[in-house]
Amino acid sequence: MESFDERMKKLQTILDEAKNVVFFGGAGVSTESGIPDFRSKDGLYNQHDVQFDKYPPEYLLSHSCLYDQPKVFFEYYRQKMDCRTIEPNITHKRLAEMEKAGKLLCVITQNIDGLHQKAGSEKVYEVHGTTQRVYCDRCGKEYPSDILFTSTEAVPHCPCGGMLRPDVTLYEESLPHEAWTKSIEALAKADVFIIGGTSLTVYPANTLTHYFRGKHLIIMNRDETAQDRYAEIVFHESLGKIFEKIRVS
Repeated sequence: MESFDERMKKLQTILDEAKNVVFFGGAGVSTESGIPDFRSKDGLYNQHDVQFDKYPPEYLLSHSCLYDQPKVFFEYYRQKMDCRTIEPNITHKRLAEMEKAGKLLCVITQNIDGLHQKAGSEKVYEVHGTTQRVYCDRCGKEYPSDILFTSTEAVPHCPCGGMLRPDVTLYEESLPHEAWTKSIEALAKADVFIIGGTSLTVYPANTLTHYFRGKHLIIMNRDETAQDRYAEIVFHESLGKIFEKIRVS
């Protein structure tokens, strides 16, 4: 395998010549900001908490939990999903710089933390929704994103009687149609597709490579993925190590 420096040199050449780059990121993009991912040994699925131990991890962030046991859902959400004080890291910032320079078409993200926008990215397609939007499930009224953390109600409600919920795609729910459609449209125009910080195990987000018809597929993830063999360059180093060396021209 080529050395890290050799792969970085090759990546830089590709980026210098690229016209339309699309970046697709998962939980690994935000771990260096202090947000745990889901499936690693230190991830959310492995942070055992006495009152949550009896539930499967996927259930706690599911449509069923929200509507069948809303008190459990909101207690878990408040303990594990509070991103209000988290700041973007070098990967978020460098991607924002690439967009500003006209290199990056968009960011497609599985993350729900809003850190790409906080770093300055404008074209962000959130295929799993976001904690940065809250709405009433009955009347549709939107609320400040921090209300789920500041409300004194165990289950926060709207004056209309509806329940407030985050605009997050929970397990058992469909992906946001607009974000998914725009992601596919962007990939049809891309000449470079960078995948970073995702194990590529979550369906249907792991099928995005099927829509890429460009020349250069780059995969950056700590662990091997099932799609590494299709990539021109594969990195198993941290995203921070990679992106701090990328020059934006």
